[in-house]
Amino acid sequence: MMKKMVVSGVCALALLFGATVEAQTPAAAGRRPRVAVLDFEYATVYRDVQLIFGQNIDVGKGITDLLVTNLVKDGSYSVIERKALDKILAEQNFSNSNRADATSAAKIGKMLGVDAIIVGSVTQFGNDTKNTGIGGVGAGLGKIGIGGVGQKQSKAIVGLTARIINVDTGEIMAVAEGKGESKRTSTSLAGGGGGWGGFGAGAVNFGASDFQQTIIGEAVKAATDKMSTEVIADRPKVEIRQAPTVTVQGVVAAVAGAQVILNVGGKAGVKVGDQFSVERVSQEIKDPATGKVIRRLSSSIGILKVVDVDDQSSVCEIVSGTGFKVSDPVKTVTK
Repeated sequence: MMKKMVVSGVCALALLFGATVEAQTPAAAGRRPRVAVLDFEYATVYRDVQLIFGQNIDVGKGITDLLVTNLVKDGSYSVIERKALDKILAEQNFSNSNRADATSAAKIGKMLGVDAIIVGSVTQFGNDTKNTGIGGVGAGLGKIGIGGVGQKQSKAIVGLTARIINVDTGEIMAVAEGKGESKRTSTSLAGGGGGWGGFGAGAVNFGASDFQQTIIGEAVKAATDKMSTEVIADRPKVEIRQAPTVTVQGVVAAVAGAQVILNVGGKAGVKVGDQFSVERVSQEIKDPATGKVIRRLSSSIGILKVVDVDDQSSVCEIVSGTGFKVSDPVKTVTK
């Protein structure tokens, strides 16, 4: 096993306490922009949503899921996992009212270590069905929400706006919009899907084929697809972050099966997706005159990848290596 010279004296002490050292900025050329997508805000269409579905449905989350799917399929962006985003939002007590706020979004994006964060709003979610036999549009939507009363001509319109935010400055780097329309004769706004069975527990799977065959589902998909195309086209406007790389050093605090816990976390600059090399001190070289340690030799044990972070610690999965032990020194791998 190859041995290499590592930290000495004070540096070894710093390693035990999770000290950080600034390194040179690596070239970002060729890397895809890393983004996170917040659930779309839909406060302006809240009443329309309730009238259509008969209850509150988080249409913003459904539209976000469709957008993320489109971006992942295209491959122009690297999209952060929903689990990591939800954890940060919970820790920061992020509320639905902050969904479209650029400053709040930038803060979340910076904590996630992404290049940009995408926020958006549902600007239109309704119809202009013309039928005087149901007491007007407002009353009619409440009655026909799940297909109970037919319409001579039902037309659904969905409007969306997305903004790509620079996480360092809060600046809007690009705006994408999408509008979708669908109309059908003799059916209801949320009807028309061949096997559509309605919804339950306050949720609708916007990606389900049955929902996308409804009038409102067709309009949602058309609007999201158009907006996704514009977000993808805006890829060159998204700046790859050039912040200095921080080398984080710490130690293994615990080993629990296939997971390894480190004594460094978000406060030291650790982010989900970071990788750590694990080294074990194999020999200490002491000054014969003073008895002080002047050099330590170490051996590489393996590589860990961070899957969960809080302020003081990180949970890692094992990428390579075995036999990890408490107090093994670790440091971030330069990418």
